[in-house]
Amino acid sequence: MGAATSLYSATCFTHGKYENGNPYPAKLSAVVGLSGWLPCSKTLKNKIGQDEAARRAASLPILLCHGKGDDVVPHKFGEKSSRALSSNGFQDTTFKSYSGLGHYTIPEEMDEVCAWLTSKLGLEGRSA
Repeated sequence: MGAATSLYSATCFTHGKYENGNPYPAKLSAVVGLSGWLPCSKTLKNKIGQDEAARRAASLPILLCHGKGDDVVPHKFGEKSSRALSSNGFQDTTFKSYSGLGHYTIPEEMDEVCAWLTSKLGLEGRSA
C-alpha cells in the first residue's frame, strides 16, 4: 500500500486537497512508488485542469519501479498507472521495469531510486 499511498498523495498535492475536500497540507518535491498502482486513476482527469493543479502536475517528478514477476500487484497495474499519470499532465513520470523481480526490492532498484532522488532533488555533491 505504500506506492498507492504515495501516488494518491501526488494527486492530492497537485489538486491541493484530498478526495473529501479537506486541504492537502504538504508540499511534495518528488514521489517514488515501488511495486504499486494508482488509486482513483479513472477520476484523475477531473482533478487536473488548466490552472495551478496542471502546473504542479507538470513539475512533480514521479518514479515508478515494478518487477515483471510481481504476483501481488501485477506489473501491468504499474504500467497502467504510469500511463494514466503521463496522459493526465504528470510530464516528469519515469517507469522502470525489472525482469524476474517479484513484490520485493533488490539492490539495483534501490541504487536507481537513490540516483533518481539525488538528481531530482539536486543533491549531487552533498555527502550523506
